[in-house]
Amino acid sequence: MRHLFIINPSAGKGSRQVDLVAAVKALPFPAEIVYTQKAGDCQRLAREAARAGEVRIYACGGDGTLNEAVNGAAGYPDAAVTNVPLGTGNDFLKIFGKENLARFNDLPALAAGPQAAMDLIDCSGRLGVDIVCVGLDARVAADVHRFKSLPLVGGIGAYILALGENVLLKGLSQPMDVRAGDLRFRGDTALVCVCSGRYYGGGFMPVGDNMPDDGKLETLVVPKVSLPTFARLVGKYAKGRYREYPDRILYRQGADVTVRSEEELTAVVDGETIRGKEFSIRLSEKKVNFFYPADVHY
Repeated sequence: MRHLFIINPSAGKGSRQVDLVAAVKALPFPAEIVYTQKAGDCQRLAREAARAGEVRIYACGGDGTLNEAVNGAAGYPDAAVTNVPLGTGNDFLKIFGKENLARFNDLPALAAGPQAAMDLIDCSGRLGVDIVCVGLDARVAADVHRFKSLPLVGGIGAYILALGENVLLKGLSQPMDVRAGDLRFRGDTALVCVCSGRYYGGGFMPVGDNMPDDGKLETLVVPKVSLPTFARLVGKYAKGRYREYPDRILYRQGADVTVRSEEELTAVVDGETIRGKEFSIRLSEKKVNFFYPADVHY
């Protein structure tokens, strides 16, 4: 079995990466370490490894690093991926319990752990293992990275600035034509969220009972809401209480989703941003093997 650690050098700088490299070198079996240099490197390296034969790929970084590894290894039965959490969010791993994130730093336990074939979402050709969002939450997630580059602005500060800009200056909603199974909605729309996993946005859990391997996608559509209603509902939405507000949060299960607009839309696939005027979102025919420590469960 080949063990390949792909490290994103922009994630977990300093002692965290030093500690990780030391832990890899201390493993009782041969393991390789490679570093990415630019966007797309992790996907390329993962695909090359998956094509070569049996391999376990450790995406060392955040959700974006994991997403690249997933896109590289998807559909290869002898390849499996995992996430060594160096990012600020690592939202997909929270499906195993927020309290268990540190278990994914235990490399011997991770290497010896079981694996499961996870469903994948196909968003106009980009694969995701967790959540695809279009609209307000996607715009906020995309802008967080821009604000993080400002001096003295940390993760929480960047999120607050991105949220304020999008809610107060750009507006909560955009005109969209949304189709999800029997749901046809055309008009100003705050957000569309399609879930295979459970967490995104640093801890939002829109569908708390979703399973990542059940062959079903869960979709939430939030039509235009006023700012007071948004402030009242956002906490409920974040805790997966959509069933309490069927007139405000529209729900569909297992449907292909199409989102169109005459304006440019922002979509985020597991932390990766794409833009366009139309997105086709469906369950992919491909799966990806994901491995994890034996003492945690999803």
